[in-house]
Amino acid sequence: MYPPPPFPPPPPYAPSPPPRRRALLVVVLALVLAAAVVVAALVVPGLVDEDDDDGGSSDEPAAEVDANLDDVQVFEPEPSHDNGDLDYPQSPAVGGPHNDVWLDCGVYDEPLPEEHVVHDLEHGTVWITYRPGLDDDEVEQLEAALPQNGILSPYDDLRAPVVVTVWGRQLDLAGADDPRLELFIEEFSEGVTAPEPFASCTGGATLEQLGSPVGMTASSSRVAVVQVRAARGGGGKS
Repeated sequence: MYPPPPFPPPPPYAPSPPPRRRALLVVVLALVLAAAVVVAALVVPGLVDEDDDDGGSSDEPAAEVDANLDDVQVFEPEPSHDNGDLDYPQSPAVGGPHNDVWLDCGVYDEPLPEEHVVHDLEHGTVWITYRPGLDDDEVEQLEAALPQNGILSPYDDLRAPVVVTVWGRQLDLAGADDPRLELFIEEFSEGVTAPEPFASCTGGATLEQLGSPVGMTASSSRVAVVQVRAARGGGGKS
């Protein structure tokens, strides 16, 4: 008998193609990633805008303030009359030496000579100052809040949007709608800290009588004193 013929050699190995399932998975992952990018592009800007509306906008106050007078600054100025050129350690001034002539009560649209306003403070006047360029609506709010014995004016380089001052007391405010403004006026508008609490800014000089409102010289101030006294007939409180 003859031996059986040998088995033929196996064919050369050829790798099988990748399963279709793997290719499909890659496509699905790519589509999911693309969809996530699109959703993020649409949603994230909306979230940022919402944060801005909730208080991130620069038009909103940086922080809420407590409605109390804990932040009122206290000073102990000494009153005296001096018709020379005066400088004050506080800005705005809270008291101290001052000109013989005080300013009339009311609303002013330009910075005022402090040596005259300090005389008003001696009479128990409330002086509300604000940064030049404050929104017109806020200025109108301040006008509405001004007491009868009060002066409102802009003040250059003011450290806060609004500052309210009486003799020896001062408070920085976040704006015209700061609730502490009303509290301050209720507490101090009767001149409780002033050397002459029963006087008033009523009957004071006008800016026209004083001449140049800010930076007037000592000589022009003395002239204004004579003019105003003559207009009053030499009388009136000092």
